[in-house]
Amino acid sequence: MFESLTNRLNAAFSKITSRGVLSEKDIDDAMREIRVALLEADVSLSVVKDFIAQVKAEALGEKVVKSVQPGQMVVKIVHDELVKLLGGDDTALNFNAPAPVCLMLVGLQGSGKTTTAAKLAQKLKKSKRILLASLDVYRPAAQEQLAQLGKQIGVDVLPIIAGQKPLDITKRALKEAKTGVYDLLILDTAGRLQIDEALMNEAAEVKKLANPTETLLVADALIGQEACNVAKEFNEKVGITGLVLTRMDGTSRAGAALSMKMVSGAAIKFLGTGEKIEDFEEFHADRVAGRILDQGDVVSLVEKAMENVDKNEMEQMAGKMLKGSFDLNDMLSQMQQMQKLGSVGSIVGMLPGLSKFKAQIEENGMADQMMKRQAAIILSMTKKERQTPDIIKASRKRRIAAGAGVTVHDVNILLKSYEQMSTMMKKMGKFGGLASVAKLFNNPLSRLPMGGMKNRFPF
Repeated sequence: MFESLTNRLNAAFSKITSRGVLSEKDIDDAMREIRVALLEADVSLSVVKDFIAQVKAEALGEKVVKSVQPGQMVVKIVHDELVKLLGGDDTALNFNAPAPVCLMLVGLQGSGKTTTAAKLAQKLKKSKRILLASLDVYRPAAQEQLAQLGKQIGVDVLPIIAGQKPLDITKRALKEAKTGVYDLLILDTAGRLQIDEALMNEAAEVKKLANPTETLLVADALIGQEACNVAKEFNEKVGITGLVLTRMDGTSRAGAALSMKMVSGAAIKFLGTGEKIEDFEEFHADRVAGRILDQGDVVSLVEKAMENVDKNEMEQMAGKMLKGSFDLNDMLSQMQQMQKLGSVGSIVGMLPGLSKFKAQIEENGMADQMMKRQAAIILSMTKKERQTPDIIKASRKRRIAAGAGVTVHDVNILLKSYEQMSTMMKKMGKFGGLASVAKLFNNPLSRLPMGGMKNRFPF
């Protein structure tokens, strides 16, 4: 989501990180390129001016001049200022009110409020009993859309009564949430243009009636420079407490993420990273800053793995690896678990220093296609063949290839990959290298660099 900005910033940093001493001219040149990179990413001009002024003041300080690696120190300063710009770690939702707590979603038409309401409910339903309610009586089938999404994720949705106005629906939703002993009520309001005075007033009236602990502005990351006007208008007319940025998986220049917090004063709470319900993540300023500066986001990757990967299955696989009994069923299971984390490109983008390969990987799609092809090959085998790959000879290879719609050469590539992987697992098991794998499942995050960027920079 930040590829363009990341590439431009990396180009600017490459000119200073290799130098042992930095002059004021070197820093000025770097600041000029950073300024251009931010403006091209659609960051608001006023935000860029304040950001560059703060970075330059820090970069010209004694700490950088006397640093062993002044270029890396400048990168760290840019990172720290990005964290401040993005809003720090104030991302927790406010549930400090008697149940049922109310959350209200507002935003422009087409920003993704209805889908965001479902994604938010999906994320919170493990710990809370939730009721969804649509107040969008203007967009055709908007209420039906939320009803279908609620059914899909297993969350209750307020029944639709034709002809009711938003304020009446709000009153009914509040009553139902209270009598139904719900912990949380999520109100999905109608999309509007910020210049639509009547609809803005309606949203303000709904907020006054519902008294939500959070009023979240859902904004499309592709909105560009208009992001500041949208945030300002909604904050003045309705009052917002947080931001949710959608379509962060697109080719946006990401300026909205860097501008809206500064203009509205409201923290970014969540990011919508795709069309699927599970494509929704909590916002962490330090991690996003790390992605922008190509430092990766391993912590988020591990958290995603913890949510999507079957812990018991992985523990059993680790045990089999230790015994050297890794077979094709286990290889297939590994592929299926990896696919739950997303595309290969999205995973690569979370690893330090590899974001430049993400676009190339996703563009050709070869890695994902190969994984699907190899899964199809394994699924074309008999149970015995998966458990004992050594019995797969020429005639079996031809049958498997025909069943999977591939060539015998593709089958040979898979078997070669399995052989190499199996050999590696046996060696690791022999030397006890996999003993730590099982321990990771007890507390995997404790073994990762959680202390900001101190473990990501060489100082």
